[in-house]
Amino acid sequence: MVARLRGGVALSVNGLAADLNVSDETIRRELRILEEQGAIIREHGGARLAAPVYEGPLVQRMEEHADAKLRIARAAAEFVPDGAILFIDSGTTSCYVARQLVDRRSLTVITNSLQVANDLGSINNNRLFLAAGQMDPDYRAFSDHTAQAYVAGFTPHLAILSVGAISLDRGLMDYHPGEAAMSRIAYATSEKVLLGADSSKFGRYGLMHTAALTDVDLLVTEAPLDEEFARAFDHAEVVIA
Repeated sequence: MVARLRGGVALSVNGLAADLNVSDETIRRELRILEEQGAIIREHGGARLAAPVYEGPLVQRMEEHADAKLRIARAAAEFVPDGAILFIDSGTTSCYVARQLVDRRSLTVITNSLQVANDLGSINNNRLFLAAGQMDPDYRAFSDHTAQAYVAGFTPHLAILSVGAISLDRGLMDYHPGEAAMSRIAYATSEKVLLGADSSKFGRYGLMHTAALTDVDLLVTEAPLDEEFARAFDHAEVVIA
């Protein structure tokens, strides 16, 4: 059904039912589910596809939900001891976590983020490994094939990751192809994954899949999960900051 709506115009319930050879009630039921997931916008007698969320430049995104990200970062930092080997991605929540680690000592930090490198490199006897390649100026980060190949060579104790969207049926998603690929590498190579995600990320759709909900070992968020998401993350340690 979503494919029928990708033309950008609203379609009627009757039209969708005839096109898909199902009843009007079946269409209405499916539209209710898609609306709850944020994939469509219901209109009188029909529906249209929701506009995709655009992630702006890093400075702009750092200001969004800043209080929640700071709370998450403070709680997440408690899981990082001196001497840890970390991968930290370039998401804004991860950048907030990095700022909470400036008092840790002897960290080994692998990152593709210039912001993280600036905050944690050359202090407290830390070692920094910065992925390179072509920089994305909006993210102030490297996530092309060169950067991905570099990061894939490490086996961190803990990956501290952000996420663009979290869906019950689609799992974890992102909006940037390179960042999504970098997340997949981190999930595959890290001993444990800490996902920092504020409540605005839940129930949203992103552009591309990065991992399953079951791939998360530790979830840090700032608000209690609703019943469905609580069940979906019952395998993980969940911290409400």
